[in-house]
Amino acid sequence: MERERTGAIRAVLIDIDGVLTVSWEPLPGAVEAMERLRAAGLPLALVTNTTSRTRASICARLTGAGFPVSVDDILTAPAVTAAHLRENHPGARCLLLNAGDIQDDLPGVTLVEPEAQADVDVVVVGGAGDEFGYAALNRVFHHLQRGAHLVAMHRNLYWRTADGLDLDTGAFLLGLERAARVEATITGKPSEAFFAAALAHLGADASATLMVGDDIESDVLAAQRSGITGALVKTGKYLPETHRSADGTPDHVLDSFAALPDFLERPASDSR
Repeated sequence: MERERTGAIRAVLIDIDGVLTVSWEPLPGAVEAMERLRAAGLPLALVTNTTSRTRASICARLTGAGFPVSVDDILTAPAVTAAHLRENHPGARCLLLNAGDIQDDLPGVTLVEPEAQADVDVVVVGGAGDEFGYAALNRVFHHLQRGAHLVAMHRNLYWRTADGLDLDTGAFLLGLERAARVEATITGKPSEAFFAAALAHLGADASATLMVGDDIESDVLAAQRSGITGALVKTGKYLPETHRSADGTPDHVLDSFAALPDFLERPASDSR
């Protein structure tokens, strides 16, 4: 049964890929829904595991598509990863394996060349792409065997593109962990630290915050474990079979982000 908390929502966390856009093209009604949330004065943050673009680049794509957002509205896995590395591995030499240029969102992090053979303290794994070839993964494996820490921005298995589902970091990460007999520290969703950072960013209480996502595990159930109300949308990577087989039940299920403003305006007793 869904919890009757809709009327108490005072802030919203929103995933981007699969919720607002697919391959950076706006989903139907998403821009208009965002405009309605802005007009209502509801504090919001866009929380994303996207690792192919900086916050500034993401903002430019979204505003170019008509979304009323700013850089300060966007919290990414790379930005949270940088904070984690500065706090837990100050001065560490970090090897970054990632598809896309995100160095501008990693201030204070010392990155070594991808072909570095020694003196790597932390291996940082971002989003998968052509960079995740055998040679690169094998170098990472060697560093882990020599004692390097493993930090991953997320462990998503796949993501939605205009051409369908594409393989993502989680598929490779599972192999690295098992082969090297290590466990990665996850800094993006679904980690509790990521949601804590998002709440702190908004100055919001978990009990009065809604998380909207298309990934039932990393977005919705993870948020609910942090005391945040979860809403699963049936767009992006949503699949009925993953919904049915999930380890928990979303507080709410919406057809799309376009339905969110009307949903939030309903009394709690009408929100099931």
